[in-house]
Amino acid sequence: MPKLPNQKSTITIIGLGRLGTALAIALSQKQYPIATLVSRRRRTLERAARLLDTDVRLLVAKDIKRLQSSDITLITTPDDQLPQVVRNLSKLKSTAGSIALHTSGALSSQALSPLGDQGWHVGSVHPLISVSGSEAATSAFKGAFWCVEGDRKALTAARQLVRDLNGQSFSIKAEVKPLYHAAAVMSSGGVTALFDVATDMLSKCGLTKRDARRILLPLLRSTVENLTSRSPAEALTGTFSRGDIGTVERHLAALSKSHLGMAESVYRLLGLKSLNLAEENGLDPLISKRIQRLLKD
Repeated sequence: MPKLPNQKSTITIIGLGRLGTALAIALSQKQYPIATLVSRRRRTLERAARLLDTDVRLLVAKDIKRLQSSDITLITTPDDQLPQVVRNLSKLKSTAGSIALHTSGALSSQALSPLGDQGWHVGSVHPLISVSGSEAATSAFKGAFWCVEGDRKALTAARQLVRDLNGQSFSIKAEVKPLYHAAAVMSSGGVTALFDVATDMLSKCGLTKRDARRILLPLLRSTVENLTSRSPAEALTGTFSRGDIGTVERHLAALSKSHLGMAESVYRLLGLKSLNLAEENGLDPLISKRIQRLLKD
């Protein structure tokens, strides 16, 4: 039966991790009928269902052959599980016009090509947000950017989902998705890892990890604030932006003495990149070269 004007598409979500659960909650709040939730464990399904304000069919993954058709199937499993999910879905009889979207950042809609061969419309929709908790994450979708790609009908559906979640979508070529995702990892997971390296360094100064995080967070927030209105070269502050040779020498000596090998390696690598930015912003190239020699020693 065709949908009525303004009637929302029915949704099936396969994979109830943090992102899948957050999407189930957020889409339900936007009046999308959540038809079925699919996960490998019954306990996970029941936990997710309790967070929704509506009845929903729960299906353990091993019983996916009993899956009933919905307008849109969102596959939010880890990337390594995606091929098996696709194989299982490709054995089902899909209705004409069924849409499958996966949420992988590194994989393109080509990962769903076996479904395309069975008459599905396929695409990918990846949110550029950090989802650390399913319930609190729903508000994080507001204003988020989503990378979407796929065939025409899947792309139209993906963009509508993003609009309804108050986000913004953009598209890239399928073949560059791994590079796109690596950039996303660098700017989120990479920053988190770098923050942890910095807290390790402060713990060597006698602070607890908890105090180190509390002390460093305002600095991190001010950096993000600078980046909202300035280019990276303009936003760069501190030792490398000023070309403080003596300070770099003291930093390197302290890192070596503290036996923080990983922190020293990261410092040297990011220092070289910082010098590139500093030169863009007017640092004397001769001073930059002297610091580069220290960092490469």
